[in-house]
Amino acid sequence: MRSILDQTLRDIELIVLDDGSTDETVATVHQVHDPRLQLIQRPHRNVAMAANEAVECASGQFIARMDADDFAHPQRLEKQLDLLHNRRLDVVGCQVRILTDSGQIADSLGRYERWINNETIDSDQICGLRFVEFPLVNPTILSRRSYFELGFRDNDLPEDYDLMLRAAAQGMQFGKVAEVLFDWTDHPNRLTRTHSRYSLDAFMRCRRLHLLAGPLRDANAVDLWGVGKAGKPWLRWLQDQNIDVRRGYEINERKVNTKIHGVPIVHSDDLPLADGTPLLIAVGAEHARDVILPQIIAKGYVSGRDAWFVA
Repeated sequence: MRSILDQTLRDIELIVLDDGSTDETVATVHQVHDPRLQLIQRPHRNVAMAANEAVECASGQFIARMDADDFAHPQRLEKQLDLLHNRRLDVVGCQVRILTDSGQIADSLGRYERWINNETIDSDQICGLRFVEFPLVNPTILSRRSYFELGFRDNDLPEDYDLMLRAAAQGMQFGKVAEVLFDWTDHPNRLTRTHSRYSLDAFMRCRRLHLLAGPLRDANAVDLWGVGKAGKPWLRWLQDQNIDVRRGYEINERKVNTKIHGVPIVHSDDLPLADGTPLLIAVGAEHARDVILPQIIAKGYVSGRDAWFVA
């Protein structure tokens, strides 16, 4: 709470939605005396419903998220709002530092932190990589009110990722301040670690649902770059959806000029010019996307329009 109330952006209201907590939340809130602070207490429901109610109670045209166990750097909101206005964006995040609950660097999440901070900064990157993972850290989000008014859905999917994908499908524009303005705490009791709606399976179901509703809605055929450990499940899934996988592309010479599940495998160097057929790129090696992106651009593909990185 103090990290929000002490922001350089002073004209704010802080709404604390207490979703039936059983700890010292209410007592802690009452220790903070600030007219900008509003406490709302409700019986326990779930994150989606609580967040939706908080949005309804907010009076501003711009809304920022915050979680109870994280820390916002003093200029977070000011710099995010400036970027949103200057780039005419709808939703803005920032770079993060991921810490353990003891305040140490979370080494186990180093690769994810590098992806969040370096690969998904501008609007094009966020759009093109949104089916890899959630390209914004949810509690860093500051947006126009219209984003949150789409509403979190109460189902078995990760509600924050589902909202982002629905907003992107409507054409909302995303960006990120290229500066660490947020300390994100990872600990074993986070809902992300404990609830089934944030499992790997739930995230996969979410991205596939939105792929079918969006980029693959009218697709009868696709090409698939990568038919290894990351790509084979995508190949089988596409075929289960009665979508023809026209060709597979690989750098592994042992797979080139063979067929996998009936799909001819071609060397990625022989990728033809883009012809309107969607290209899904399923690669798992770190930095592989950095190598592949210039190759597909050279063939006329546009990431986020007819080429999609998936994971």
